[in-house]
Amino acid sequence: MGTSFFFHSATPRIPVPLPSITKSIALPRLSCLRNNGDVNGLHEQKLEGNKNVDMSQTISNDDQNVKQDNIWLLFKQAQQNILYLNRQRLVAIEELDKTSREKQSLLNMIKKLEAEKQTGAGKDNLSTCSELLLRIDTMVLSSLISPGEASELRSLVMNHKVSLADVFNITSHQKDLELLGDLRHFSDGLKKNGFHIIHICTEMTPLVPRGSVASYVTGISRALQRKGHLVEVILPKYASLNLDEVQGLREVNVEASSYYNGQFHGNRIWTGVVYGIGVTLIEPKYYSSFFSREMIYGYPDDFERFSYFCRASLEYIVKCGKQPDVLHLHNWETAIVGPLFWDIFVKQGLGGTRILFTCHGFNSQGIEQPDKLALCGLDPSILHRPDRLQDNTNTELVNILKGGVVYSNRVVIMTSIFPKHIIVHNLSHELEPTLNVHRDKLVISPYGLDKSTWDPSTDYFLPENFSAENMNGKAVCRVALLRQLGLSEKSSTIIVGCIFSERHELDEKRVKEVILNAKQHGIQFIFMGTSERSVLNQTLESLQKELKDDNLKLVPTYDEALLHLFFAGSDIILCQSFLDPTDEIPSIALRYGTAPIALASDTSTNRSIPFDRSVINQDDEATKYSKLINSSFGNMSLSLAIDEIRTNPAMWKRNIMQAMAHDLSWDGECYDVHIEAYSAIKNM
Repeated sequence: MGTSFFFHSATPRIPVPLPSITKSIALPRLSCLRNNGDVNGLHEQKLEGNKNVDMSQTISNDDQNVKQDNIWLLFKQAQQNILYLNRQRLVAIEELDKTSREKQSLLNMIKKLEAEKQTGAGKDNLSTCSELLLRIDTMVLSSLISPGEASELRSLVMNHKVSLADVFNITSHQKDLELLGDLRHFSDGLKKNGFHIIHICTEMTPLVPRGSVASYVTGISRALQRKGHLVEVILPKYASLNLDEVQGLREVNVEASSYYNGQFHGNRIWTGVVYGIGVTLIEPKYYSSFFSREMIYGYPDDFERFSYFCRASLEYIVKCGKQPDVLHLHNWETAIVGPLFWDIFVKQGLGGTRILFTCHGFNSQGIEQPDKLALCGLDPSILHRPDRLQDNTNTELVNILKGGVVYSNRVVIMTSIFPKHIIVHNLSHELEPTLNVHRDKLVISPYGLDKSTWDPSTDYFLPENFSAENMNGKAVCRVALLRQLGLSEKSSTIIVGCIFSERHELDEKRVKEVILNAKQHGIQFIFMGTSERSVLNQTLESLQKELKDDNLKLVPTYDEALLHLFFAGSDIILCQSFLDPTDEIPSIALRYGTAPIALASDTSTNRSIPFDRSVINQDDEATKYSKLINSSFGNMSLSLAIDEIRTNPAMWKRNIMQAMAHDLSWDGECYDVHIEAYSAIKNM
């Protein structure tokens, strides 16, 4: 088979102005005679027997030259006009094609939204459940019901999620007293069979789509609720919050406070629902500048900002009478909840609650002066100790991330291909002694995919769906991809799709080397960009001009429909590496029956991290995802993959189908790891 790469350019065309047309010229009537067989010459007509030639009927040589010049000028101007009109015609055809593609993409999106609506997306059971729980919180805060009754009503709601949407039609105008009457008349005959989890976090997609925490909180929360568990999220109310994504947003008009710097300060509380998940937003009144800034992170007072939010979240939970099974914390920004919980709040009705701490990386740990702990009501003298928050390297300071590990019941470390012992010994950034002490708490988990978006068996952007059981649709997608990009449709051609994240520096030399090597095999390369003006796209455009290869295509602008077809129609997806646990590209490729291959044969490992990849499949501390990558395509170079496709197609197809069969969504391994962790700490 041959291979293909593609670039798509959206360079605007500047119209060439029409040349100015000279004023029409009145030409004298010509009279031409051919003399002596001269077919080209123009000659004056002579009258025999008349010595005085009538000059009005002859054309002087000067006049003849002027006329010839004018004729050629008009001819050249006509040519230019024709060329300009042809260029405009080509531009119009391309614009028409682009409009047609955009129209089809829009129709696909409408079709997808209609299908989601028919399957119950929108105001579903989970949304109704979350809205009811938030209204119960309001009833407690307004003293309409006691915390004890609120707890009973929450159990009632959680036990009847399946039928709630059929029983309750909640509107923003319905009074709390009316809703309370309906709840009290609703039978609560079932026992609680799911976990109640509250995330205290600083990000959440699509409200605050800042980083890895955002997609993780939303992804795992939706997976948990699909399996019958109750999930809530508490966030700061940033000024930049995307409030259009919140259903039923309303302010709870009650006094809520937070202890900070020696006294309590008021907060405004907002509630709503996102993807069926109850969301609470906390907005400081006095310290209003904490979350009204341009950026989410990166300020000198980040600890003050987020410790205030953490204390306010716990105060709100207690005042509402909530009794969650698990408080789920994320990174150093909310790690201080652990010490606050065990030192202050556990005796305020939260005796049955446990702490799970998720670490999305050890690069940022929250190193602070010990006396800052007193701002949120903690005792620095108790916490500034080696076995608690004292930093392992600079013992004069405290390490907030370390406190999250020490004061939690379980620690989930999000990873890609690394097993636990490699993370502890090589990637923990001076926290190895602490992680070794608490090693039994540590579990590792991969990130997941949104299966409602990335599933080739139901993907509305594809011309024909396919699955591991029936791969016929992939061939249809392949042809559709090549046609849309104007590439050769030879069945023997291998299509290599390339998509690189803006957050990674592109190894231009290595990309060029890979392309030049692959050209010998007749490969087609398709580079998919994310932004028309990105530095990455400029680099790829320069590379395309340098190589002058028709089998190279660049698509610089984001096109969701084409992106889905890109994954479905390619044979190989060339990835930056497998090291970034938040990079979805390898997982999406596997889901769509496409092999993810690292850009360089040694980029799927880290030279500073010595470990034998060959033994990962026997490593009990490695994730299933890690074992899948390392047993299938993780060790392959592009040349080796191309050779495998051509020399052993049956084995290649079998490996592809086996990889497709794995559940790489949030409902797969990631869900299993978290449920096991929740169950373990609940039984402590």
